[in-house]
Amino acid sequence: MLPGFCSFRYGLSFLTHSCNVVIMAQRTCLSLTMVAMVNTTYLHGLHNTSADELLDHVKNPVYNWSPEIQGIILSSIIYGTTLIQIPSGYLSGIYSVKKIVACALFFSSLLSLLLPLAAELGETSIIVCRVVQGIAQGMAGTAQHAIWVKWAPPKERGLLTSISQSGFILGSFIVLLVTGFICQSMGWPVVFYILGACGCVLSLLWFILVYDDPKDHPCISISEKNFITSSITQQFSSSQQSLPIKSMLKSLPLLAICLGYFASFWTNNVMALYTPMYIDYTFHVNIRENGVLSALSCLFGWICAILAGKMADFLLSRNILSTISIRKLFTSLGLLLPSLFIMCLPYLSSSFLSTIIFLILASATASFCMPGIMINAMDIAPRYYGFLQGLTIFCGMIGGLISSTLTGIIISEDREEFPCGDELKKFSGEKKICQQTSEDHPDESRHIWQGR
Repeated sequence: MLPGFCSFRYGLSFLTHSCNVVIMAQRTCLSLTMVAMVNTTYLHGLHNTSADELLDHVKNPVYNWSPEIQGIILSSIIYGTTLIQIPSGYLSGIYSVKKIVACALFFSSLLSLLLPLAAELGETSIIVCRVVQGIAQGMAGTAQHAIWVKWAPPKERGLLTSISQSGFILGSFIVLLVTGFICQSMGWPVVFYILGACGCVLSLLWFILVYDDPKDHPCISISEKNFITSSITQQFSSSQQSLPIKSMLKSLPLLAICLGYFASFWTNNVMALYTPMYIDYTFHVNIRENGVLSALSCLFGWICAILAGKMADFLLSRNILSTISIRKLFTSLGLLLPSLFIMCLPYLSSSFLSTIIFLILASATASFCMPGIMINAMDIAPRYYGFLQGLTIFCGMIGGLISSTLTGIIISEDREEFPCGDELKKFSGEKKICQQTSEDHPDESRHIWQGR
């Protein structure tokens, strides 16, 4: 067995990480460029000094979008991503994951390049563009999970999947950090051009370097190939079977995973989409400072995600805790701790430092879910992992869709205070309920609907 970071499986993890960085950057950059895209003198409910400063430096296309329209545009990509989750999970178990991810990432990147044109054509065009882009990103983001069924040894699943999935967090960090600078110096359309170009390059690299099965890879060493195949062969003792839908619907562990995803996505989507707007309205910072402050929480979330994956594998490899105990532990921490920090935010709005610290802590501790519910489906049914990931992520996206759209509507109301804090308190309550349900996971031993 090769040392971790010198092996091909970790190379695959880092490549997947890079692809997810671009996917998430393309998804979230609009929440910050929106500050520069909207004519603030047209709005009556919100005041935005950041866009005013920006327009003095760079001439950008500016649109008269109401807060309601902004909320629909920001959440429209989630509609597309949500619709494709279950189909993409199912298809990843039938067709080549390599081809699905490469084509989907390329198409998403192409739409990113075309987004400034879509915005110029009108509200309907940009909404349609974002919905279709969400479909492409949903295909890439969900299908990629299936590749770990054949590439991730059981005792390395935590770190391998955490590295790859933490790319979504780092993508938010990078786009929040650099978007303000790009908007001020070159204009907001350049953000979409850069991210689109990066995505096209990564889709080509993925198509060239990635193989669905380590046994088919021409560059992997024999020792690593034998190590991977010998550790996971026991999971596939029979051929692919049809989906036992009825048995899945009766599975309590699967229900708990779905609820955990719903709770996690509920709050995380609001924080990702509306943190820049919350900071801008509360502290009236310029767009560059806004990006840096919003990015800090993502940076610490990325670090904690990788550390949590490493810790989970350590506890499992040393037989300190069982697999079920590890999944419960990290799921509970990833749902409960962010809830506590989020509930404190409305009471800290007068303190700049305290607000930023608690935003960082909420994002950082939310990453503990990655070695918890995020890979739990692989423990209970590796044969149907692609489909189950599509199903569970679909439940999560429903939560994200409801929360982000609801927040956009509430923001449009004329209030003295930014309502995001009130909404986050409600969302944290949802997470606590789902966290308690996750604690009741039955043993994750192989179920009858796995065909074993």
